[in-house]
Amino acid sequence: MALTHSAPGELIDVLGSGPIAPERSSMLVRTEHLQIFRYALPAGKIVDTHTAAGLMVVHCLEGDVDFAARGEVRRLTPGVMLYLPNREPHALTAVTDALLLLTIVLDRV
Repeated sequence: MALTHSAPGELIDVLGSGPIAPERSSMLVRTEHLQIFRYALPAGKIVDTHTAAGLMVVHCLEGDVDFAARGEVRRLTPGVMLYLPNREPHALTAVTDALLLLTIVLDRV
């Protein structure tokens, strides 16, 4: 998985190109307080419970993902987003090939 990131003012291709595969995942922006990551999930991919190092916004760009957090499972579909507070445990399962845009506001002092 290529983890390159963009410079300030640079245009960013949020969708990327090609089939949904881990190679399409990429760190798009990385600063001291912000990370934006394109996450490609092939159908059936399960990501076990984990936490993010800050407030997280998850925006579904393509496909369907079951997102488990706060005692509920919600289906993310294209154009739908959710956010979670700092270090909130969550897990996900790709119902179909899916592409997510993850934005994390890092908890750094």
